[in-house]
Amino acid sequence: MRKATRFVGLDVHADTIAVAVAHPGREGVVESLGIVPNRAEAVRRLVKKLSAGSKWRACYEAGPTGYALYWQLTELGVHCDVVAPSLVPVRAGDRVKTDRRDAARLARMYRSGDLTTVWVPDQAHEALRDLVRAREAAKKDQLRARHRLGKFLLRHGRRPALPMTAWSGKHMDWVRTVSFDQPALEATLVDYITEVDHARARIERLEHAIDDSVAGMPAKMKAVVEALQALRGIAQVSAVTIVAEVGSLSRFPRPKQLMGYSGAVPSEHSSGARTQRGSITKMGLIHSRRHLTKGGYDAQRDGREEAAERAADLHG
Repeated sequence: MRKATRFVGLDVHADTIAVAVAHPGREGVVESLGIVPNRAEAVRRLVKKLSAGSKWRACYEAGPTGYALYWQLTELGVHCDVVAPSLVPVRAGDRVKTDRRDAARLARMYRSGDLTTVWVPDQAHEALRDLVRAREAAKKDQLRARHRLGKFLLRHGRRPALPMTAWSGKHMDWVRTVSFDQPALEATLVDYITEVDHARARIERLEHAIDDSVAGMPAKMKAVVEALQALRGIAQVSAVTIVAEVGSLSRFPRPKQLMGYSGAVPSEHSSGARTQRGSITKMGLIHSRRHLTKGGYDAQRDGREEAAERAADLHG
């Protein structure tokens, strides 16, 4: 006779994991197994203890601890699901929150099928995701470093004599000719220039790493990256970011689901005969949505430039 399945809820933190079990056929009854250290050996002991009885499966909320626990449980032969925290039902008026209660709530809802699971990448895919996110963080740091240097020069009345593109090679050559009589200002200028140069070198290093990752990709994933670059406004970095964040595009049956996953669909608040739609929901992957939006603007700009060039040729 096939044994019933137990449902285990894990409330995962950096140092601890609260464990609760919802037994089959005992509605409303959830057993707390206490709190164990979030360490590989402790997790192995927990798996051994739970595997002594009937079949079981586990779930925990996606969060800052990433997917390390999922990968470990999967390697140990445990069926594990990672659930979306924003889609976990919350009872109105519930003002008591503890790790044990959270684990019990997960186990209970896991048994009733009220949780929404998320797609979990493998370790190689997650490494690519971390790489493109590091490059995006470097771009943000570069923007801040440039703003600090630019506003510093503006406050002290330092402007180039001739018009030039900001942060081009010519502009940076001019910046390096600027000097101050006060040692404090000179030290500040040197520090700001060093940060701008460091940010530029950091981005170049990460983009070279992305090039190497693309070269070593599986053929199927590499084909998707190359296909995305055929779209106007999508270059290699944007294509790799979309693939790294979204994963396999074929797992979405319809384009509408793919756009909803990225949060690039309009919000709606309609009732009765009234239909009201608003701005995009932004309830999805911020990194891929940013590149999709930027690609759309770039495509629109490139299209206008091409149309202007064609018009100039016709009226030559």
